Amino acid sequence: MLFWHSRARGSCCGMPGVRQCERARQFHGGRGSDPDGPVRRESPHRRIAALEQRLGERLLDRSSRAVTLTPFGRDMLPSARRLVQSADRFENEAEAARRRPLRLAVPAICPTGALARLIAEAHGHGVLLDPCPAGPAERSDLVTSRHVRAALLAVAPTEAAWTVPLGLAVADDPQGPIYLDTLRPGRADRDRRPRRVLLQPEDDVPHVRDRLVRLRDAVGLRPAQLAVAPAVAAAAADVLSRGDALLCSAAQARELRLHWRPVGELGPGFARGFSLAVADESDADAIRLCQACAYGIARCLGATEHSEAAA
Repeated sequence: MLFWHSRARGSCCGMPGVRQCERARQFHGGRGSDPDGPVRRESPHRRIAALEQRLGERLLDRSSRAVTLTPFGRDMLPSARRLVQSADRFENEAEAARRRPLRLAVPAICPTGALARLIAEAHGHGVLLDPCPAGPAERSDLVTSRHVRAALLAVAPTEAAWTVPLGLAVADDPQGPIYLDTLRPGRADRDRRPRRVLLQPEDDVPHVRDRLVRLRDAVGLRPAQLAVAPAVAAAAADVLSRGDALLCSAAQARELRLHWRPVGELGPGFARGFSLAVADESDADAIRLCQACAYGIARCLGATEHSEAAA
């Protein structure tokens, strides 16, 4: 808050005194009484008197029934007006800052309905949430550069607050885990396009991609049989029309109406991992979101496991 400090008495003559002097302009020039009431109350008088003592000059002429500005008061009036206007702007900007939305960078794969429920849940806890869908690398850049206040980062499952088991979604029900070695082309498939495993951009990260690359090479698949699909819709179309397999969560497979099974060679530990990173560790809204909406975040991610580290 803007204020002058009186060294003589150790008191503060702040904006209230300046506002009272600015209001006194309504008495100057014979314009009648103050519409908000005369400047005669004890508290305004004390504030103005303290301000006069600090400035070393009288601001108001109290010699007659009508209170008017002294010549010094008239000289100070423009500065008082500017100071009051600046204080008002400061208070308005402070209020706007308190209402500033919490921009949260989230995976682009989060379903719209789950995000809507998370926004509503956050509102219930006093947090104005603004999700910002982005890929893994972009989310990290956004929170590092403080373009967002928080981000759900892709991390290894061992470091994660939320984990999302991964498997393969296919058009026909395989009745059990899907083993990548079953996609290895045989002699009879020499003239056919081999079936592929398609990764989404969200899974084009080392702790997911590298395990699949090692497995691809170990079971004898061709390099082109593991590819990153630029769009989920196109990848799902290839699953339906060409027999490919899409790496995804069980929840996403249900949304696409595909059959989901775990990767046989990798087991249930093969998963996405997510943690919440904040641009400012003292951000009260981000802390409240993590504590109160951890399970709402899990719904958005399709997570089946939630570490207490997120709570």
